Amino acid sequence: MKKVILAYSGGLDTTCCIKWLKDKGFRVICFSANLGSEFSPSDLEKRAIKAGAEKIYIKDLKEEFAQEYVLFSLKAGALYEGKYVLSTALGRPLIAKYLVEIAKKEKAKFVAHGCTHKGNDQIRFETSIKILAPKLGIIAPLREWNLKSREDEIEYAKRNKLPVKVSKEKIYSIDKNIWGASIEAGILEDIEKEAPQDSYLFIKSLKKTQDKEVNVEIEFEKGMPTKINGRRKSFLKIINYLNKVGKDGGIGRTDLIEDRVVGIKSREVYEAPAAWILHAAHKELEHLTLDRETLFFKEIVSLKYAQLIYQGLWFSQLKKALDAFVEETQKSVTGKITLKLYKGNIIITKRKSPCSLYKKAFATYGRKDMLKKEWAEGFINLFSLPFRY
Repeated sequence: MKKVILAYSGGLDTTCCIKWLKDKGFRVICFSANLGSEFSPSDLEKRAIKAGAEKIYIKDLKEEFAQEYVLFSLKAGALYEGKYVLSTALGRPLIAKYLVEIAKKEKAKFVAHGCTHKGNDQIRFETSIKILAPKLGIIAPLREWNLKSREDEIEYAKRNKLPVKVSKEKIYSIDKNIWGASIEAGILEDIEKEAPQDSYLFIKSLKKTQDKEVNVEIEFEKGMPTKINGRRKSFLKIINYLNKVGKDGGIGRTDLIEDRVVGIKSREVYEAPAAWILHAAHKELEHLTLDRETLFFKEIVSLKYAQLIYQGLWFSQLKKALDAFVEETQKSVTGKITLKLYKGNIIITKRKSPCSLYKKAFATYGRKDMLKKEWAEGFINLFSLPFRY
């Protein structure tokens, strides 16, 4: 029997995949990456084995995910279509990397995933795998089986006594990691309806948030968050802390009509408290420490960087080249940003940096103004010259 390494999340799709692959004559070995998902490792193992897997590899990759994937996207300012912090998209190349490694270790010639024919993740997984291991076979059960909907999958799971935690009443597809959560399907597909309360995963709705302002000081060193409220913490611990204070304040939930790679538009709901807080603080510090031309050009790079992540091109040559540019820009992104969190709002209150390009003597309208009045007329004449003759 042929071996296949399945990217297993413990959800409806991948649990059904185990049974389907086994019926096709494969020995199924699962791989689950703990990036901060909603399932515990012991729960994942029980589900996989009960569904028919031969064994399962479970790796805690939260630290690697934070340092080698999330941090790069934060420094790049990568936001897809202004509303998505790329939480799920960032996890896929890391999972693909380990799928390839385990396939080599197990001498398996196939890997598999539980992505749909219209989703982005099929592209992210398969593109990464093809770059890292071009000869490895890829199986996508959801593109082959005759189950046409999540309702069909639920019936299939019930019929085969598969261990799934989903119902026709609450049919959302959820992917969660330390950088955020993606919620889709079910009633969310009706764009004329407000997202219902039961679609909230861990962020509190505004009505349920505490009526209290929370002040947070974030310190960065060369673009990397290093301290919270004066206390040095690892990047992962900073993310965990900000997720907690952010969710209590209703921070970081977005509802987006999103352009998928395959060309369709879809409605996606995302929850990412820490990501939005850190992006806001990081961007503010860049405005303080980067010169105008670098700042403007980095906006273009940020858009492209986000697109590359979204499209599954993490291991591409262009992404590596953009990393070099981003790292160069971060050399001066050092300092402290203080912000206030209140009922869904992130409000910048204080800024401080040894690399600050803000000079009060030039900015002030007071008596200590050092910007000479006579400079202005000559500057305007030269600036407007191409448009006058």
